[in-house]
Amino acid sequence: MALPETRRQVPLGSVDGPASDTLVFEERLNFRRLRLLSSCLALLTLLAFASACGKTKTNTRQEQSKSTGERKPAPDFTLQDGDGNSVKLSDLRGKVVVVNFWATWCGPCGLEIPWFIEFEQQFKSKGLEILGVSMDEDGWKAIKPYVASHKMNYRVLLGNDSVGQLYGGVDSLPTTFIIDREGRLAFPPHVGLPAKNEYLNEIQTLLAEKQQADSRAFLAGSLILGSAPAAHR
Repeated sequence: MALPETRRQVPLGSVDGPASDTLVFEERLNFRRLRLLSSCLALLTLLAFASACGKTKTNTRQEQSKSTGERKPAPDFTLQDGDGNSVKLSDLRGKVVVVNFWATWCGPCGLEIPWFIEFEQQFKSKGLEILGVSMDEDGWKAIKPYVASHKMNYRVLLGNDSVGQLYGGVDSLPTTFIIDREGRLAFPPHVGLPAKNEYLNEIQTLLAEKQQADSRAFLAGSLILGSAPAAHR
């Protein structure tokens, strides 16, 4: 049985004149809308994937971090700063130390320098020490103008191959090690340019360890003092 005239389907292109033009326009408009929607969905999926990857990478580094009893001592070294003063790593015990191997010709190194400047300003009073170990073959002739132009506010030392070998060869720049207050390697090294928050999270984690230890010591002392009169009786 034939459908009523008002409900018949009209195939695209079967009608001539203005009505046909209108249908073609609407079809094209709908197609563009669908294509735009698909692009938006693809972009949202990509952003969600990137965010998940970033979280996974951070979580993986946290999982790879060592408990305080499993951490290995950081290789000790003595290097000179731009004024000729000797800086010995082991003398910095009690501080969280960032050892950043870099060079003036290294592009990624220049990108993270502002982060270290910010960390130095924000956390130095809480016990953070940043050491920029330059691997420039031209020495201070190249380093000093660079330090001045970039207004680097943390210690910069002139490195050498011997120190590089102590830290696994340092085949890529930048390479960064984060050391806890006991002079131990707390995390796997950052080889290449990481996200700023990776540095930030690890620094804050190590700075907080002293606060947690102080709190435990205070609590233990309070318990001992509180139990002393009873033991005396």
